[in-house]
Amino acid sequence: MSDSSPLFMAGANTVEEQRARWERKRSRTAKELLETEHNYLEQLDLVVTFFVTILKAKGTLKSAVLETIFGPLEPIYSASQALSLHLERGNLALGLENFCQNLELYGQYAENLEQANKTLKEQLRKNKSFRRFKKLQESRPQFQGRKLEDLLPLPLQRLHQYKHFFRDLLENTSPDSAECQKLAKAVKSVSKVSWWVQDIIRKRENSLQLLRVQKLLKGQKTQVLTPGRWYIREGWLLVVPSKGEELKHRMFFLFSDIFIATKPCHPLHLLNSKKLVCQAVYPLHQCIVDKVFGHTKSQGGLLSLSFPHKTLLLMSSDQEDIDDWYRSLTAAIRQLKA
Repeated sequence: MSDSSPLFMAGANTVEEQRARWERKRSRTAKELLETEHNYLEQLDLVVTFFVTILKAKGTLKSAVLETIFGPLEPIYSASQALSLHLERGNLALGLENFCQNLELYGQYAENLEQANKTLKEQLRKNKSFRRFKKLQESRPQFQGRKLEDLLPLPLQRLHQYKHFFRDLLENTSPDSAECQKLAKAVKSVSKVSWWVQDIIRKRENSLQLLRVQKLLKGQKTQVLTPGRWYIREGWLLVVPSKGEELKHRMFFLFSDIFIATKPCHPLHLLNSKKLVCQAVYPLHQCIVDKVFGHTKSQGGLLSLSFPHKTLLLMSSDQEDIDDWYRSLTAAIRQLKA
């Protein structure tokens, strides 16, 4: 069959059409990346110019305090400036390749952010001159009503956007092009740092949940704040007694290694009216969970939790809720035993 045959020509056209589609989508994504990078830089510039640079010159904050509040924001800003220049010149793959060498700054920024927020609040409470300075800077028209607290999380929001932009660019780059490999490395780098940042955020949120539950419990006898422990869920369930007593309404907390049963303190108690009394802490590695059928007349459900010296029968009139408890408990036990 000659190269000029209709079948060959049709195949060639299809390939060319595919490449043209890729190029159109890629150009759109590259344009959007540049436009949003300019917007991101403008917002970072507010913090670098009106806070970091002036505070360094004025000496309003000690250098250690300044470094804690703003972390590696200046090198992050410089890296974005360099990326923006590359994108403006059409050096997409090279720009991303160079930029990815600075991506670890985003992980460092995420690790520092909790301490940054604490230090900022502390300085606003104790340092009158800094409090006045911050208010003055935020009143500038460039800020458009935004506060410093609104601008500090921007790098982590931008990291999430980078992940999607880089993936879109790779998906719309011909696999046999010279840039494909560089874009693949960029996607791998940003995904790795993004996972690192998400892990930091998850751990921080988990710590807050553990602390919240610890504060809900009366006294310090039950230690919720334990390294390696993860909060899973909580909720009210009815405890079905072994004998003919009435059902008891109890609040339960499920963690990665334990299951806690609590009851409310007396509503008229002067100090603990809104707290809970811990009744029992059950180790999950000794637990067997089963659904008990035929006892709730198709409304909700009943779970049996068996421990070496105790069996709990827990009921809910909400079918979805009891199913979720069953899934959460079995998944936690499976994970613990694995």
